[in-house]
Amino acid sequence: MTDALHRPPVVSRISDLIGHTPLFELARADHGARLLLKLEMYNPTGSAKIRMARQMILDAEERGDLRPGGHVVESTSGNTGLGLAVVAAERGYRFTAVVDNHAAVDKLRGMRAMGTELVYVAEDGGEELNTAAREEFAEELARGKDNTFFTEQHNNPGNAVGYYAVGREIAQALDNRVDVLIGAVGTGGGLCGTARELKKAVPGLTVIGVEPKGSIAFGPPAHDYYQSGTGTPEGATIGLLVDFDLIDEGVKVGDVEAFATARVVARRTGLLIGGSAGGVVHEALTRLPALPPDAVMVAFVNDGGEKYLDTVFDDDWMNARKLVDHAVEAEIDEVLTKLRRP
Repeated sequence: MTDALHRPPVVSRISDLIGHTPLFELARADHGARLLLKLEMYNPTGSAKIRMARQMILDAEERGDLRPGGHVVESTSGNTGLGLAVVAAERGYRFTAVVDNHAAVDKLRGMRAMGTELVYVAEDGGEELNTAAREEFAEELARGKDNTFFTEQHNNPGNAVGYYAVGREIAQALDNRVDVLIGAVGTGGGLCGTARELKKAVPGLTVIGVEPKGSIAFGPPAHDYYQSGTGTPEGATIGLLVDFDLIDEGVKVGDVEAFATARVVARRTGLLIGGSAGGVVHEALTRLPALPPDAVMVAFVNDGGEKYLDTVFDDDWMNARKLVDHAVEAEIDEVLTKLRRP
């Protein structure tokens, strides 16, 4: 495995291309505070989650939980599954992904293209998020079977460890000059793993977690939401990797605001970000003017928007679910007009 900060000029595994993702300045306030996006869509599979997928597999091999010819099982809404599909293909493992129809279709197609077996917990075509049912079924598939490993991303320490390199990359790129880290909270591995490592270089770092309205990690009320791959829906257990001691503040952003932000950013900059990343960027833009002069806020952008062209960026899909609010989009556009710098 290559070091995330020192990639050789030629590699022999797709997973060796993980890391070195860029920082993009989206906005700058009049007093010099800047919002930088850590663009994790530049990893293979277009998502940060391949970082932790690789780490979980390597850890399992080291413990002897996986041997040559083994079987990997995971419950996934898509991005973790795509990462595991790459690593399983590279290392000769069979991979079964337990999924539901809440996942973006292109994520499911991508996994299938890499040889993944998809098992649905609901075949009726409904869009409900069935995290608890997926987890239960995945655990049952792996239980008692030889050389079969349920990666269990919500409670696997390798999930958080896989993101330590993100913290090191940010610290190195900014020479430790970063004041705020903001990111989505799903399993907790991405934000908390990054924060744990980054705080070694920046002890005074402020960490802000963002989840969808309807998710329960930062309290009720619980209800359905459309942001994919993030949050903890009602009935699911908050994972062990959500380290509340590392998170200084937890906030909620609704689907309308999250998706409106993603759509406006695309129109204003040409950058496609995912729906949950839209929620993170919405909260970051709201906070930027109140930061101290010359402060630096880094937003963890988990994935790109290309997987959501049929949902977040499709007017018919958005209108059918009453998720379009032109007034909200106009407000975000105005904010970017004030804060966006060429």
